Order: sequence, then C-alpha cells, then structure tokens
Amino acid sequence: MQTPTRNQVSDFRGAARLAFEATVGITDLVEKMHRTIQLTPLPLGRSRAGATRGITGLVYRSVRGTTRLISRGVDAGLSPFTALLPEGESTRRRDALVSIVNGVYGDHLERTENPLAIEMQLRRGGARIDPTSPAAVLPESTGRVMLIAHGLCLNESHWVREGASPIEELAVTLGYTPVYLRYNAGRAIADNGRSLATLLETLLGNWPRPVTELAIVGHSMGGLVARSAVHHAKLAGHGWPAALRRLVFIGTPLHGSPLERGGHRLDYVMELSPYVAPFTRIGKARSAGIMDLRHGDITDDEQAFIPLPEDVDCYTLAATLGSKRNLVSERLVGDGLVPLDSALGRHKDPARTFAIPDGHQWASHGMGHMELLHRPEVYAQLGKWLGRRGARRRGANC
Repeated sequence: MQTPTRNQVSDFRGAARLAFEATVGITDLVEKMHRTIQLTPLPLGRSRAGATRGITGLVYRSVRGTTRLISRGVDAGLSPFTALLPEGESTRRRDALVSIVNGVYGDHLERTENPLAIEMQLRRGGARIDPTSPAAVLPESTGRVMLIAHGLCLNESHWVREGASPIEELAVTLGYTPVYLRYNAGRAIADNGRSLATLLETLLGNWPRPVTELAIVGHSMGGLVARSAVHHAKLAGHGWPAALRRLVFIGTPLHGSPLERGGHRLDYVMELSPYVAPFTRIGKARSAGIMDLRHGDITDDEQAFIPLPEDVDCYTLAATLGSKRNLVSERLVGDGLVPLDSALGRHKDPARTFAIPDGHQWASHGMGHMELLHRPEVYAQLGKWLGRRGARRRGANC
C-alpha cells in the first residue's frame, strides 16, 4: 500500500472542512426557507426569516452541532499525523484545483486557516524560491528581474503550453531572470498587494547581484495585484519601486469587469423576494478577490482612484472575441471577461482614464482572455516593448 503524503492528508483535511462547512451553510439556508414559508409573507419585500423555534429549531440546531462536532473530530484526528508524513510532490492537476478553490473561496480559507489556502510564494522551474536566499534556486540570475503574475483561479503553470513557457523564453532571451508569483487569488487585492510589496522588498534586498531593472508582467488580476503592490510599497517606504522600469498588463480589468458587477446586481434583485433572498448567501460566498474585480479596486478604499505609478513605462495588451471592430462587443464582451476599454485603461470619465500612450497599447480581435497567455502575436508585441533599452522616463505618468 502506498504511503500517504503530507500534501494528500492536508488536502483531505481542507476538503473535509469545506464539506462540513457547506453542510452547515445548507442547513442554515433550509431553515431560513422553512421559516419564510411559516411566516407566509408577500412574494416581494425584505425577508424577515430567522431561526425557527420549538422542536423544529432544535432539530436544525442539532444538525449544525453534530456536523461541527464531527468536523472538529476529523480535523483533530488527522492533524497530529500530518507533520510526520513525507512532503510528497504536487501535480499540475492538483495545483489547478487548489488554485480554483482559492480563487472562489480563498479569503474564507485564509480566515479559517484551512490547509488548502495558498501562501504567497515565488517560484521557478517547479521549485519554491526563498526570498532571503534566491541564489539557491537562481544561481545564474542576472541584474534584470521579471516578475510574472497569474490571474484569478490560476497559477504559474497556466503560462505553460505544450511544455513550453513563451513568457519565460522571452524573458531569458531579453536578459531577464524570470520569477513566477503564486498567490491566493481569493484574498482582497489590497491584501495581496501588501504581501507582494513586502515579498519583493525581501527578494530584491537579497538578490545575488545589484538589480538594475525590475519588470512586472501581470495577466488579468495579476496586473491589479502588481499595481496594488507598487502603491503599498510606496506607502511603506520600500526601496524596490526605484528599480521598477516596466509594468505590463495583459487582459487586466483596470476599471473592473462587468461580470462581477452583474453578479452584484443579481444579489440585489434576489433580495427583493423573501423566498429567494436566502439563496443570495450562496452567491455572496464568492471571494473578496472576485468582488474587487467589480471596479478593479487595489486599495481598501473602494472610492479611491490610484493613478499608474510615475516614472514607470506601462503597457496594456487587450483582446476582443469579435473578428472585427464592434463597439457592442468591445464594451460588453471584450475578451470574454474584460471589456476592451477596461483592459486599455479607458474610462468615460476623463479624470479616471489612465494616461497610457497609444504606442504602449495593443489590442487584437478574435482572441479570448486565456488565449492572451499563449498567442505568438502577443509575445511578438511584448518582445518589441520589453526589448527596448534605456532609462525610465522622468516626470511621466507611465
């Protein structure tokens, strides 16, 4: 019989804990529906349903109590043995599943200390990089660093296709040392930004040679996390932003995504009926990271408009699913997740439009959100931009 690994047992503990929590959540939902029917309210109006009473309430409380008791028993029974087991190797399938769970429920996983919660880390070649001694994994590092950040529900393996990573090949060709970021995409973007700012301060402070240039390439949410990191690094007085020369946003919802805004409106509509309102709890269970995509928030203040960092060359790559220019497709559909204007930093309010020069913008038709990770024309354009040498411009907005 094959010996179980630490990863396998931790995954089982995390999945079991989520399953028990889901059981409690469903019990709460059923009880609220039960109470709603008892009150026989009008089909419209705010729900007044709470906990049921009497024997019925006792049954629901017993189900919740028993479920929580079993959950604690399973977790306590497995926890002492986890540290004694061999680490075990992860697989691409396992990493993909964990990344999806983190994207959807990551803030909850972190808050409940679930073993499935991803800890922010730097990686290269399947190995984790210790930011206090990066030379152990990157002995051939150069003075030019490229940080590569994935999007929602993804991880660094999604930059790889058919065994090759175009972004890594491009980075090495241009003289950069590529470093991948893996993070819990369900956390609030501002929280991930603060964590990344601290991580980069440690990494570049311990880089084996002087860092002459830092470039950050972010796909989708990864671009927002990068923006947040720069903002919070400057607030904290970190030194690494001085080395930042280029920020590249690939399909990044700089002004948010209509899909999340649609989800928010659906929650509001559902709450108009007391019979449907209990089900909004399921929709609202989506993570803080997803909710931040509503308007592309990168700080705790949702109303704040944070301009792109000064003295940094910023670039945006976008796409639309339509095969030719179509205003409806560009504004509503975009690449399937992000509208064209949002990806290019445009806004109907000129004061909120990012000052990105036309030469730093690129858009393609007939391309989806995930295709931006692999299409050769994307990397041809990146090569033109990132291959330029020279000092960053002073006094510019981007």
